[in-house]
Amino acid sequence: MHPILGSRFRLLLYQSAWAVVGLLLAGVFSLAGVRAGRDAVLFALPLALVFGNACLSAWWVCRGLPLGRTPPWRVLLSLGVAAVAISAVWSALGGAWSNHLDRDVLRLFARDPRRVEMTVLFAAGVPLYLLSAMVHYLMIAFETARAAERAALEAQVGAREAELRALRAQLHPHFLFNSLNSISALVVADPEAARGMCEGLGDFYRRTLALGARERVPLADELALTERYLAIERVRFGERLATERDVTPEAARCTVPPLLLQPLVENAVKHGVSERLEGGTVRIEARVTEGYLIVAVENPVDDDAPDGGRRGEGMGLENVRRRLEALDRRATRLGVERGAGHFRVTLVLPAAGEAPGAA
Repeated sequence: MHPILGSRFRLLLYQSAWAVVGLLLAGVFSLAGVRAGRDAVLFALPLALVFGNACLSAWWVCRGLPLGRTPPWRVLLSLGVAAVAISAVWSALGGAWSNHLDRDVLRLFARDPRRVEMTVLFAAGVPLYLLSAMVHYLMIAFETARAAERAALEAQVGAREAELRALRAQLHPHFLFNSLNSISALVVADPEAARGMCEGLGDFYRRTLALGARERVPLADELALTERYLAIERVRFGERLATERDVTPEAARCTVPPLLLQPLVENAVKHGVSERLEGGTVRIEARVTEGYLIVAVENPVDDDAPDGGRRGEGMGLENVRRRLEALDRRATRLGVERGAGHFRVTLVLPAAGEAPGAA
């Protein structure tokens, strides 16, 4: 809906502005000697109000031809054609209105003043319509800026809420319980290893909370956190847990929302290692391609499992998906791929904060 039509106050202001235009036109006709005084006002004022309503159509024309995404020649041509067409109709309407008034109102000049009126209306109509289009483009720009600001605020709030949910999801009681069990088993067999695991566990949770308090963090920091997590899990799984990493320097310097990668790695360990007797390899890849950061986490799955490897899609992935949507639904993506014996999650988001010269 047109923003002016959505408010009585704005509509009143708009009509008042066109009433002023009508009075100015009446002055032009009076100075030209075509009509005088009350006759000029009676002729010009209704026509100005009608033309003002017709100029509201520029809103939809401008929305259909957004600046920056439409070739300039197309914008100028379309607005020019619309201005000429509406001005021609307005001029013809002015002639008909003049005929109607001539039945009751005495004209000052009998020498074809109607042609002068129609010429003035057409000559004034074209620039007035183009001016109206400029005003509508300003209104659209203002509306777009407000919508972008509102969307950014909503995204920030949504991202914060999603981060809080993600933080709660990270502090898995099961992970803590399993880690404490491992520490308990090591206390007697290897006290030094138990002490190291306690320190690692405390360091992991400290870093988790520290990263969660920031807006964005380098991917390298996210990877460092996952390494601490994997180091703790290696105490539990031993040789059953293997890891591979293929991260380009450009990707490591990109910034991402905090704790975005951790749920994916936890998911990979849970479904690709702990639920498989022979364990498996968790592979992390990251690269920058055409201005986008692409991060992938892959783990093995049992094709013979009853669920066919679908258990990998849990709350952790859902949290990550929501956080990406809160950032920018159109520019981010979370993809899930199930292949022969593997499960792969891919994140795609705009590369931000990468070093100059990143591809």
